[in-house]
Amino acid sequence: MRDVLRVKFELGLFDQPYVADPAAADQIVQNKQADSIALALNQESIVLLKNKANLLPLKTGQYKKILVTGALATDGSYATSRYGPNNNKVTTVLEGIQQFIQNQHVGTEVSYTLGAKVLSHDWPKSELIASQPDADEKAAIEKAVQAAKKSDVIIAVLGENNKTVGEGYSRSSLGLPGKQLDLLRALKGTGKPIVLVLITGQPLTINWPNENIPAIMTAGFPGPQGGTAIAEALFGAYNPGGRLSMTWPKSVGQIQFNFPFKNGSQLDQNGPHKKEGYGHSRVNGPLYPFGYGLSYTSFKYNDLQISPEDKHTQGNIHVTCKVTNSGSVAGDEVVQLYLKDLYSSVTTYNSVLRGFQRVHLKSGETKTVSFELVPDDLSLINRDMHRVVEPGDFEIRIGSSSEDIRLKQTITVNE
Repeated sequence: MRDVLRVKFELGLFDQPYVADPAAADQIVQNKQADSIALALNQESIVLLKNKANLLPLKTGQYKKILVTGALATDGSYATSRYGPNNNKVTTVLEGIQQFIQNQHVGTEVSYTLGAKVLSHDWPKSELIASQPDADEKAAIEKAVQAAKKSDVIIAVLGENNKTVGEGYSRSSLGLPGKQLDLLRALKGTGKPIVLVLITGQPLTINWPNENIPAIMTAGFPGPQGGTAIAEALFGAYNPGGRLSMTWPKSVGQIQFNFPFKNGSQLDQNGPHKKEGYGHSRVNGPLYPFGYGLSYTSFKYNDLQISPEDKHTQGNIHVTCKVTNSGSVAGDEVVQLYLKDLYSSVTTYNSVLRGFQRVHLKSGETKTVSFELVPDDLSLINRDMHRVVEPGDFEIRIGSSSEDIRLKQTITVNE
């Protein structure tokens, strides 16, 4: 509340509560600069979750017939805000794909069929009791299957909308709602390559798609230019470099499933199939870990430098490493720094994120990434409820996600 009042005072709202010229806002809202920033925000939030056999990016001209399916390909209601501007022109995913292909002049045909609505006829009962599609849903799925058989590649735009996610809404499942998974399974049966684009406001337990669909990307709930951003990412005009800010579980039974976590709270049990992530009685580990995201290129990490390696509790630590784009196209890498307290007087997190940087690298380019750790980054609350930095060993980890650690080194903190 204090900050709200401070901002109001700084803006002079207590002296002049009304805007003198309301029309002046039209000069800065939705102008070219604002639209450019909005498009960049949508692009940078796209996360590539899977890309088997490098199906993505789709090469324009290679596929003569593209089928787009799913209700969320044509529904852009998720892109407008009830707490802000809601009259912006929305470019849906289908429109974004059509416009992109049209601008390429490659003669590719883009067709659309519904396939499946977001909600089924028996929603929300279907969250608890699995049911078969009704006659209308079967017909829509079958129509999509027939269209898929005549196409070279399928882009399925599935997920959630503002009837399943939002203030006052909750779900009993984190799977694809309605009969969307039925649609995806039917499309898989055609043998045609499938790209799954997820529109969602929360992590989803997409275990079957992760096992069976070759390419998956998630766009969250993008803004009005989301369709343009998604199309550019699909066809390689933009290389996705976003990372997950939440852990995606395999089952709602794992909730709360979060990062950071404490040892023993979420780790795998010992068992005969531990390498596959299975314990004696349950499935462990995330579907996609915190900080996860793929790219159309690859990155190499090397030359980790930490200064000083032995420090006092009140000193700063300077960390650098070199990152090289070892692939053939330009892309963004999100370099993440995690810290692990190896010995402590109280239980601490397995590791914590203490910094990240998103760097753009051309093919073959190398950049040095720097981080500065301050004493508070190494601190904990001890048994006397005092925040302190305890002497001991800490492991500094640098990587591309919380589980994809490329470089690490132990430092010692002295009194």
